[in-house]
Amino acid sequence: MDSKLSIKAYLIIGTMLFALFFGAGNLIFPAQLGQYAGENVWLAMAGFLTTGVGLPLLGILAIGFSKSRDLQDLSSRVHPVYGLLFTAALYLTIGPFFALPRTAAVSYEVGIVPFIGDGSVAIGLIVFSVIFYVVSLLLSLNPTQMVDSIGKFLAPAILIVLGILLVAAFVSPMGEAGPAQEGYASGAFLTGFTEGYNTMDALASLVFGIIVISAVQKMGVTSSKGLLKATLRSGAVAAGLLAVVYTGIAFLGATSTSQLGLLETGGPVLSGASEHYFGTLGAMLLAVIITLACLTTAVGLTVATSEFFHKLTPGISYRTYVFIFTIFSLVVTNAGLSNIITYSIPVLMFLYPLAIVLIMLAFMSPLFNHSRIVYVSAIGVTFFIAIIDGLKTLTGSLGMENPTWLQSIIDFYAEVLPLYGDGLGWFVPALAAIFISGIVARLRNRRESESPAFTNR
Repeated sequence: MDSKLSIKAYLIIGTMLFALFFGAGNLIFPAQLGQYAGENVWLAMAGFLTTGVGLPLLGILAIGFSKSRDLQDLSSRVHPVYGLLFTAALYLTIGPFFALPRTAAVSYEVGIVPFIGDGSVAIGLIVFSVIFYVVSLLLSLNPTQMVDSIGKFLAPAILIVLGILLVAAFVSPMGEAGPAQEGYASGAFLTGFTEGYNTMDALASLVFGIIVISAVQKMGVTSSKGLLKATLRSGAVAAGLLAVVYTGIAFLGATSTSQLGLLETGGPVLSGASEHYFGTLGAMLLAVIITLACLTTAVGLTVATSEFFHKLTPGISYRTYVFIFTIFSLVVTNAGLSNIITYSIPVLMFLYPLAIVLIMLAFMSPLFNHSRIVYVSAIGVTFFIAIIDGLKTLTGSLGMENPTWLQSIIDFYAEVLPLYGDGLGWFVPALAAIFISGIVARLRNRRESESPAFTNR
């Protein structure tokens, strides 16, 4: 019989999940969205919260609902090779390619740049990132309870410091929300929806799901129904905290442009707002808290990614992977935060649709008896649309014209696919593939169950 969890238990697990999700991107992207959405900030935030909060919660639940051992097990329902490649790509994305370098870059932009001259920014990043990754390397080589203890301290500390800053912003805004920029002027919700990809939390949720389920099981909940119920309630705590913080930071960003101007990234928005309300001491306190939080996130990402690839290739030691990923992340960090964000977007435009469809399939799977043909058809259709979106975004990021063959496909997709211009061209085809192949799978299962060979078993 399952143990009955208390409200305190749900709060503990929910806060732990919040700390797992809350990293560098969770700070900078709502602030940047607020600045660019301006007067349309609330509509944009509705879209952002859909992918930045709703999808991660569904991702956590999908792992439990599907009874999968981990992400690789779930994605292998498409095919074992796909499961391996998709999981590896996801770990590299939330690890050394983008999310891990972003931790050091955000720490630097929020914690150091406001206190040094413009001429020293590039040199300062090199020095800071070397120190940051040396500490991260040492902690990752010997992960101890100290890192967990720091994390448990930092989660409430960040909430308190940010809470004070956001209350000040609501009580005494720096100014009025400015005019909406770029895509936020006419399509605020859908622009916010795709901006939520930048947090990478929906991708991370497919990795964190098993951590939450294990924590619930250790508290005495073992039945499938009990695990889902406890995971949902704990996830709701984390989702609620994330939603409040995101909304507050977005409002801060929207009302900051008259004082701070329109900034390239969200890091300077937070440091500038802290100095505006609390002076240099306030900016320094925020800098220290965020730097420590990003450091513990970096350690967690390094450990998780190194453990996954060591398990995949036991011939290469865990320590070797820690060194490889740390050095690689150090190099990427010195490309600068804006470049990290720019080059991550094409990858996210490719991976996110695949992750969303996989989450959908996890919940719908009992309807078609977990048939592989449904997984293959839905993921296959999504893959061919998402990879074109990724390539289109990449050429745009590089300021290049699309090759003729690519432009022809883009024009065709734009003509025949609903919502393609909003980055959601994969959605309707994926649903159609699930519906059609699901009917085929059910009919095939029915014929097999009614065949003489089946009934005579």
